[in-house]
Amino acid sequence: MSLDLPPVAPAVTAELVQGLTPRLRKRLDAGITKLAGRPSVRDGDTVRIAVDDDTHLELHAPGGTVTSTDAIRCGCLLAPDCLHRAAAASAAPIAEPDSDSDSDSDSEPQSQSLPDAKPASVDEDAPGTPDTQSASPTEPETPTLDQRAAAQAMYDAAAAVLEAGTDGAGAVLQAELLRAAHSARISGLPRIAASAVSVVTQLRAARGADPAYRLAELTAALRDVLGTAHRLPGSTGPELATLRGTARQPYAPDGSLRLYGLFSEPVLTATGYAGAVTWTADAEGRLYTVSDVVPGGPGRAVGAADRSVRIGDTALTHRELSRAGLAVSGTTISPTGRLGAGAGVRAVRASGAAWREDPLAGLWELPVTDQVSRALTGGDGLLFLDVTLIGTVREAAGDCLLADCDGLTLRLSAAHDHPALPYRDNLRLLSAAPGTRLRVVARLDPSPLRRALLLATDHPRDPGAHLDLGLDRLQHADLPAPAMAPAGSSPAPDEAPLHLLRRRVHQAASAGRCVLAFPGDSATDSRRLGRYGLACAGDLLDELHSAAADRSRDVFGRLVPADINRFARAWLAAAHYTEEVDRSLCAAAWRADPALPPAP
Repeated sequence: MSLDLPPVAPAVTAELVQGLTPRLRKRLDAGITKLAGRPSVRDGDTVRIAVDDDTHLELHAPGGTVTSTDAIRCGCLLAPDCLHRAAAASAAPIAEPDSDSDSDSDSEPQSQSLPDAKPASVDEDAPGTPDTQSASPTEPETPTLDQRAAAQAMYDAAAAVLEAGTDGAGAVLQAELLRAAHSARISGLPRIAASAVSVVTQLRAARGADPAYRLAELTAALRDVLGTAHRLPGSTGPELATLRGTARQPYAPDGSLRLYGLFSEPVLTATGYAGAVTWTADAEGRLYTVSDVVPGGPGRAVGAADRSVRIGDTALTHRELSRAGLAVSGTTISPTGRLGAGAGVRAVRASGAAWREDPLAGLWELPVTDQVSRALTGGDGLLFLDVTLIGTVREAAGDCLLADCDGLTLRLSAAHDHPALPYRDNLRLLSAAPGTRLRVVARLDPSPLRRALLLATDHPRDPGAHLDLGLDRLQHADLPAPAMAPAGSSPAPDEAPLHLLRRRVHQAASAGRCVLAFPGDSATDSRRLGRYGLACAGDLLDELHSAAADRSRDVFGRLVPADINRFARAWLAAAHYTEEVDRSLCAAAWRADPALPPAP
């Protein structure tokens, strides 16, 4: 979308689309496309769009956000129930919900690159969603009637999106999902509301051919919406509190801290947020983060590392903090280890430590299997590894780096593919130095193969320094002479054909139910899954195809509408199964136990 429009609250978009006549709803997607080519002018908090020579559309965004339908005005004859207002709201970015702020909480969302930003749950936020906290102890132990109704409405809206796929989920279906998200939020269900907004954001990225769009992220967000809506009506106690979620993280006082900079990573999300996050550790090895993530694009992600950190009166930038230390008093900390920036926090610069010096060196002493178990059981997702580079392997998404780690061959991939960030260029240079031993920080990528996203590494020629691979650029002069790659590294295991089921799950999310309803025989794939001990996957695949093709006829022989709920249940079961099997196969590949609690 070429227009520079202010964010619009989800409820505003839903109400404007709801007010359209059926004839205008059919023309809404075409209206959005037409509006994108019209000239616009921004004047303070107002954006004016020339719909034609005689008609102008205005969006008023006091404070930067359109929060009411009256703030979008059109001069055409059909206003206020015209197509132009709904098209403008549907084309604009989705605004984050308003919430009461306090001195210790930040308003920016967590990013998909952070460990507490996974799309599968609220205490591990989806990309572009608000921060979360544990549920209030005064909330009822069972869902209220309003929450049950909101969950059912969300399930129906998400099932309709799944049935249509990205090509068919236009502005009308998106508005229905936003309406359900608004109802869920006012009913006290911020987790599912945030996931629904993430689905709409991914749908818009897919339909707009945004290069930042990832089908896996849409699938995960849609799975979370359907799964939460399905589980919530029958949940109680702690499970219900988790499924409800809450809007912000609480920041608890924690006295004074002596922190050592570890590394910084850029943040660039498909939902329009950018910035940087710096990781630090205390003397006991506990990790803390300092973040600066606000609405922005690639330029802000690249430049945020040179901005001053938002804590106390320190003038340190994120890049400097990743190599220095920090002494903090009056500390406030969120449950995910995020440092608060309240008025009572004081911070001054202190000496740092190299990765091979105490206390940071202790992070690399924990066995790899224990680190993987911690990442799979709700840890921060970071892995601290000593590796020897082997070479590269070609994959569909691009080359990735092969490395040996304690006799295990693992694949190190770029943490972000955007060309403005130097991740992939740095990996390409590192692949030219096989045999080099490096100490690295990576984030676990739960897949059947041993895979991690490379975030930082010590300098190939200077072990006392490190490089943040999303911010610093390696040069050829930084590389040592190629050494002999280690011999006898274990080959990649024969991968179980779970992709036969995963591919259908992704196809349905992308192209809708109809793509699986074409005549065909899934028995061959089912038998292949069974030969690998995945008989349940074969049954789920058969049910998914059967539910997609299920079309009965009425007494006059006419086709009746498809059973969308049956297809949604079959898809949800298959999506959940693949996620859990991937997690188990990941643990097996790393020789870890996903059932063990995180190591202290």
